[in-house]
Amino acid sequence: MNPALTAALLAAGIAAATLAGAWYMQLVWGLQPCELCLKQRYAYYAIVPLGLLLALAASRGAPRPLLVAGLVLIALAALGNAGLGVYHSGVEWGFWQGPTECTGPVGNFGSAGSLLEQLDKVKVVRCDEVQFRFLGLSLAGYNVLISLLMAAIAAWGISRAPRNV
Repeated sequence: MNPALTAALLAAGIAAATLAGAWYMQLVWGLQPCELCLKQRYAYYAIVPLGLLLALAASRGAPRPLLVAGLVLIALAALGNAGLGVYHSGVEWGFWQGPTECTGPVGNFGSAGSLLEQLDKVKVVRCDEVQFRFLGLSLAGYNVLISLLMAAIAAWGISRAPRNV
């Protein structure tokens, strides 16, 4: 089998399974994602269709530069997402301040007339409070590991992509 095809399918499958798990935890377990959690899903939303398109291209004998470019995009998306996961984990552990929309105290409400408008904008789910840990890692920590795995799979596919195609 073509390693680029295998890598693309694995990346798409892992991303889809991760999204399914995130949605399951949200809809069935009731774990509501914070702002950073939602942003960490973007890479998965991109990797699923990209991986499937790349797998289709690889199965049809696409040229190596196209396959490598697609796998590089998957690797970059996964590495960027791993970085975001490290940032989120650091916010959870209190190593650094998170974004103002989901950490820290609520700001000035302004005039009494705009109080209700301001309350509508307040996010309930905080980025610095962990809702779920397993084996000592939060979901942001698992995002780092999963994203690094997808980047490694993409790198493997790049290194093993057939040179004669």
